[in-house]
Amino acid sequence: MLPTKKLASKLASLCLGAALLFGAGDATFAAPKKDFKLAWSIYVGWMPWQWAADNGIVKKWADKYGIKIDVVQFNDYVESINQYTAGAFDALTVTNMDTVAVPAVGGVDSTAVIVGDFSNGNDAVILKDKTDLAAIKGQKVNLVQFSVSHYLLDRALASIGLLEKDVTVVNTSDADMSAAFATPDVTAVTTWNPITSEILERKDAHNVFNSSQIPGEIMDLAVVNTKTLADNPDFGKALAGIWYETLSIMTAKTPAGEAARAAMGKASGTDLAGFESQLKTTRMFYTPADAVAFTKSATLPKTMKLVNDFLFAHGLLGDNAKNADVIGISFPDGSTIGDPGKIGLRFVTTYMDSAVTAQN
Repeated sequence: MLPTKKLASKLASLCLGAALLFGAGDATFAAPKKDFKLAWSIYVGWMPWQWAADNGIVKKWADKYGIKIDVVQFNDYVESINQYTAGAFDALTVTNMDTVAVPAVGGVDSTAVIVGDFSNGNDAVILKDKTDLAAIKGQKVNLVQFSVSHYLLDRALASIGLLEKDVTVVNTSDADMSAAFATPDVTAVTTWNPITSEILERKDAHNVFNSSQIPGEIMDLAVVNTKTLADNPDFGKALAGIWYETLSIMTAKTPAGEAARAAMGKASGTDLAGFESQLKTTRMFYTPADAVAFTKSATLPKTMKLVNDFLFAHGLLGDNAKNADVIGISFPDGSTIGDPGKIGLRFVTTYMDSAVTAQN
């Protein structure tokens, strides 16, 4: 996510200091909080959060638990992760891989309160004037370095027997990606929606590999600082209530549902048709039961092992990491991969399950 591995390592060190400063490593009990902040960035699977805030659903659930929740949009996805890691936010919309790569490496223990979806075509490798993935060899590829786009590129290259050394990665902010592709010098990008859809509107842009070819590997989560959540479980319950009420509205085949989808599309820079098109390439878990089944599946630990292996291979698990097991990840059945003494990401179903009771 940063221009060089050296800077990535530096960020991890800075984030560790920040995490300690803000108390992420403090095991003492903290008095319950009343004010919470969730950071989010534009992506089809995260658009419901702002709509819920704009339409009173966030307030409704916050009031139910006697708390306040501030939903804050970031135009730069990476910056939202950095701010969460530094302790400025209690919760974050983020992918599974990026949760490990930055907060976990920075010493912040996070819990996935909501497993919202997995990318099923939203993330793509796009070539200019070429229709075959093999043509990527020797090209410069613009992407958010060390993000899920980088992971997707790695998986795409492996699918045709290439290595990352066969291309040149150019770190580019997601906010600049579409404009970059419009320039003559940029011939290959890896990015996510809504940027993917915007770029693919060009006649010279071709989708040559996408996340539907690695289903379930790029997940979109709502995570909460684990210590904050332990001290304030009602925050997690409120987030789950907000999420599933909003999804029930937006998926309804009613005027209200259509209006919600249209508003989310407009907020993400498209329209109703564009937003619904993006939903088709997103495997949304519209019900708690659907999300819980995926989170408890036997494939999730295998996927996270692939993610940790990628991060280790790119030097993103810290300068002192001797293997891919330096960061631990735990699952609903109590099992872990990696170091059980240094858990950085926890998958639970507690709060998704709570949404069913809370809405009845």
